[in-house]
Order: sequence, then structure tokens, then C-alpha cells
Amino acid sequence: MVLAMHAGFAFLELGTVRKKNQVNALVKILVDFAVSTLAYFLVGYAVAYGMHFFVGAEQLAQKNGYELVKFFFLLTFAAAIPAIVSGGIAERARFGPQLAATTVIVGFVYPLFEGIVWNQGLGLQAWLKAATGAEFHDFAGSVVVHAVGGWIGLAAVLLLGPRLNRYRKDGAMSAHPPSSIPFLALGAWVLTVGWFGFNVMSAQTLDKMSGLVAVNSLMAMAGGTLVAVLLGRNDPGFAYNGPLAGLVAVCAGSDVMHPLGALVTGGVAGWLFVKFFTLTQNRWKIDDVLGVWPLHGLCGAWGGIACGIFGQQALGGLGGVAFSAQLIGTLAGVAWALAGGFVVYGGIKLAVGLRLDAEQEFEGADLSIHKIGATPDREVSW
Repeated sequence: MVLAMHAGFAFLELGTVRKKNQVNALVKILVDFAVSTLAYFLVGYAVAYGMHFFVGAEQLAQKNGYELVKFFFLLTFAAAIPAIVSGGIAERARFGPQLAATTVIVGFVYPLFEGIVWNQGLGLQAWLKAATGAEFHDFAGSVVVHAVGGWIGLAAVLLLGPRLNRYRKDGAMSAHPPSSIPFLALGAWVLTVGWFGFNVMSAQTLDKMSGLVAVNSLMAMAGGTLVAVLLGRNDPGFAYNGPLAGLVAVCAGSDVMHPLGALVTGGVAGWLFVKFFTLTQNRWKIDDVLGVWPLHGLCGAWGGIACGIFGQQALGGLGGVAFSAQLIGTLAGVAWALAGGFVVYGGIKLAVGLRLDAEQEFEGADLSIHKIGATPDREVSW
């Protein structure tokens, strides 16, 4: 189910970008996943969990290959990072440099923080428990996956700069409406359905699975959808990103919240997405094409904090969480992601450059990089 979410990322991006960049959206997500697989298998999983796969297949097959199943599941999370970033830098990023960034991010930047939160790395969790009475709780990755991906994406977007002619010298803006609302909606639906594997199966063992996680995910999805469609005045782009905002936010506390707490968490996330997508695009002139910073960066950070609010027994939750631990853990994830994003993308920008040249960008990434458009309308003789 989480593997299928990468098809959702692809079609969400395809439907949002202009027609001349649709092929690039599809190819990027697929190839990023393949590169992520190698980076996480060879390096990243060992960085996060201290275990490598350079042993005989007989040893790998022990316990029915459970460690390999766990690797596969967690790989689909790791590969979400470049898939998230891809949407922010769409329409103007070079193909090779983005794959290089994916290698470093999935091989080192992401798994280091993943290991800190989910494998007691570097002693942060032990320190938080001693200081606040609880560890940083992120059940399914509001911060570990989504906030990290969103804040890395913000760094990449800022380093790339806006698309050509997006913000003109006279202060006017060129609108770039979605190329295909049906594909955008398909991508959002595939992501939404896959998210129930993302959240519910974060238990990783059958005996720890809980219907509470599923219903909390459902309620957050509903809250995000309704608030986004209301504030977005029925705009389909906002309507279909609303459920994603809610699901991003509920990941962290989906196993400890009451469903009504999850509903509020999702609703606030829907508001965050609409409000800050509008601000980044129109007032701050940050050309984050799919809104990955408000959707994943801000809603993910909100989810980490919301877990410390609605996970409390006083608000109907199961308890075992501390607001201060959630705040510290969330801020640590944001800081690590921003630093990692600027170092990785800044280094690549200095070394080989990140952007297509002006002529390639005007022609579109499809023809410039892949030599074919999404819907060729005539035969070409060479």
C-alpha cells in the first residue's frame, strides 16, 4: 500500500504541473524510487538501524526474512522524501543533480534522524525521557518523514528560485493552473488509500495493529478535506490536498489520539495548507509548485506538536506523551532537515548546478530531458 503511494505522488505532480512537464513528473518519481532503493539498501538502513545485508541469503531468510520485509516497508517511507521534494522543484530542476541529491538524502540525511527517533540513536530519546518524562512520539512519521521532506524541499525551492516569468518585474504574477484536475485527483486518492497502510502498519507487527489508528486517520482526512474545501472556496486543488494535509498531521499521534482529537488535528492541517500555500505563492513569492512545504513541512510539524496535545488523557487520548518532548523533537527534525537540505542542494548547486537553462525550461522538461511529450500529437521524422 505504501509502495502504491508513489504512484499517487507521481499523478499528483503530473496533474499539477503544466503539460510540458508531465512526462518528467512520472519519470522522476519512478527513478527516484529506484535510486532510493539502492541508497537505503546499501547505506541508509545501516545508518538508521545498525544492520546491513552483506551476509548470505541463508541468514537473510531467517524468521521468514522478516528483516527484509521491515526494510522494504521502511524503504517506502525513505523514498517518500525525494518524492515530496520533487513536487516543490518541479518544472525547472535538472534530472541528474536531483538523483544525486536523492542518493545523499536517502543514504544519510534522512536515516540519521530516523535512527534518532525510531532506534534510540545518539541518545536524544533517552535525554527527552529523563527531562520531560516521555520520549518524542512519532508513530508513523509526521515529523520523521513528512516534516523532514517538506523542510528539505523548502531549502531546495529557495535555492532553485521561481519558474521563469512566474513573478514579473512589474509585480504581476503568471498563473500556472493545474494541467489535469482528474490526474491530480487520482494521485490524491491513491495517496489517501495507501496512507492507511502507511499509518496502520507502522505498528510493524500484527499484534500491535489497532483500529484506533485507522479511524483516527479517517477522521483527520475528513477534517482536512472539509476545512480545505471551505477555505479554498471549492477549489479542487485545495479540496484534494485537504485530505493529504490531515493525513500528514495525524501520522504522529494516530495511535494515541481520540478520533475527535484527530478530527481537529486534520482540520487545523487543512487550514494550514490553504493559508500558507496562498501566502508562499502570492505574498512571499516562493514558487513551491505543489506546496510541499505547507503540506508536508508545516502540517508535519503541526502533527508532531498536536500529538503532544490531543494524545493527553485530559483530551481523551491514551497518554504517555509530553508536549515539551513533542515540541523539542519536532524542532529538532525541522532544524536537521533545513540544514541537510541547504547543504545537499547548495553543494550540488555550487558543483554542477540545479536548474535547467532558460531555453530548456521554456521548452519544458519533457522535451528537454526525455525527448517526448505526454501526448505527442504528430509523428516526428528524424
